[in-house]
Amino acid sequence: MSFLSFLLGEKKTSANVARERLQIILAHERGSSDSSPDYLPQLQKELVAVISKYVKINPEDIKVSLDRQDSLEVLEVKIEMPQR
Repeated sequence: MSFLSFLLGEKKTSANVARERLQIILAHERGSSDSSPDYLPQLQKELVAVISKYVKINPEDIKVSLDRQDSLEVLEVKIEMPQR
């Protein structure tokens, strides 16, 4: 990071914003004792909306799942892209 970008602030890309949101969601879910992730349907809807801006895609082609094994959590996003 350059000194100038530090002073003026960096322009956040949509990917950085999405990653920060996912980190907040995961941190929140880790703190709760609930075993069912209630944010996954909304996350899937938002992913469909963002991807649809760039590629025509069927909403059923995106699958979001959260796997928990002991202290490890894996957020898996499967996106089936259309053929060109």
